[in-house]
Amino acid sequence: VFYRSLKSKYDEEIARRFKDKVGQGGFGSVYRGELPNGVPVAVKMLEDLNGEGDEFISEIATIGRIHHANVVRLLGFCSEGTRRALIYEFMPNGSLENYIFACDSSSSHEFLVPDKMLDIALGIARGIEYLHQGCSQRILHFDIKPHNILLDYSFNPKISDFGLAKMYARDKSIVTLTAARGTIGYIAPELYSRNFGAISCKSDIYSFGMLVLEMVSGRRNLDPMIENQNEVYFPEWIYEIIFNGRDLVLTREMGQEGKEMVRQLAIVALWCIQWNPNNRPTMSKVVNMLEGRLQDLQMPPKPFV
Repeated sequence: VFYRSLKSKYDEEIARRFKDKVGQGGFGSVYRGELPNGVPVAVKMLEDLNGEGDEFISEIATIGRIHHANVVRLLGFCSEGTRRALIYEFMPNGSLENYIFACDSSSSHEFLVPDKMLDIALGIARGIEYLHQGCSQRILHFDIKPHNILLDYSFNPKISDFGLAKMYARDKSIVTLTAARGTIGYIAPELYSRNFGAISCKSDIYSFGMLVLEMVSGRRNLDPMIENQNEVYFPEWIYEIIFNGRDLVLTREMGQEGKEMVRQLAIVALWCIQWNPNNRPTMSKVVNMLEGRLQDLQMPPKPFV
């Protein structure tokens, strides 16, 4: 069994061993912990659960089925009264968000070199491709964003936080939802209005595209500090830079090869955020583009109305 329910005594032992808060998610806090055998773990303590704890049950049911190098591994869980916790492998290098939006921009620039950006994008894409194609049921994550991409000892990216995920049969291409889910700025247009198309795997691809645009620009897609109105709508700002052959801030000190790699990464991302889901590539196609080391990609149409 990939995961197991942790006995109360065992859980209490873990609880005594974790003190360091390393993150905050939508449904609770994450602490660095240690198993009795010394193995470091991340303990996600869920808070504000309603009913039977739908997010808790969803996360266990979803991630317990997943075995992939680019998806964080669930080691165990416990549910006792109102206390619920998920215990994951520990990701020592934290969230990708910390590197994209680093306060010290020099450290961000040193880490997010073109090859590293490509490797991270490819790892995330492979993880999403597995969720969409590699399991007995399709899994839509619905909350792909830098905060939910964790980095292991070798800075390999792993997808985390499946509280909003939804599973559906592989022979179905459309998902039914009663309300939009996800994080503002990464939510595909069709989750707000069916006028843009049906909800499907392509909704995760939109979120992935927005994440990659943030990585290549070093800027949040919703940034209240932006004063120049020409830069307010993030995808259009990126599109105009790429279309007109200008340099992004992160690439200004790069050689020509590095600049071109970042440009091609941005082109992949712009394909992914097309407003019409039918115009977005599948994640398998995205993986193929990235594995081809971004050779000769065509500029997409403007991805907005």
